[in-house]
Amino acid sequence: QVQLVESGGGSVQAGGSLRLSCAASGRTRSTVVMGWFRQAPGKEREFVAGISWSSGNTYYGDSVKGRFTISGDNAKNTVYLQMNSLKSEDTGVYYCYAGPVGNRSWGQGTQVTVSS
Repeated sequence: QVQLVESGGGSVQAGGSLRLSCAASGRTRSTVVMGWFRQAPGKEREFVAGISWSSGNTYYGDSVKGRFTISGDNAKNTVYLQMNSLKSEDTGVYYCYAGPVGNRSWGQGTQVTVSS
């Protein structure tokens, strides 16, 4: 089992920035990838960004490319999401994940609200 604790959500005006953090604990050997999904009210969960610890490669959803940056500290099993130029459509609950599909753990989610 991997436990994930997210922090850094909140409310911000459009154009502003927020930084999310997610720390993993427990059986972290399986956390070969970590990242973020989000879910807006009435919408399906959407991939935001991910990072592979082995390669260092990062991946982004089309809607956040150029505005969001994912980074991490493998030694601390912590991943960060720097969100800049926020838009109202970025509003939602952001969920941290760890591990590959089929063996994935999820955080409890943190609310991000962007007002226009």
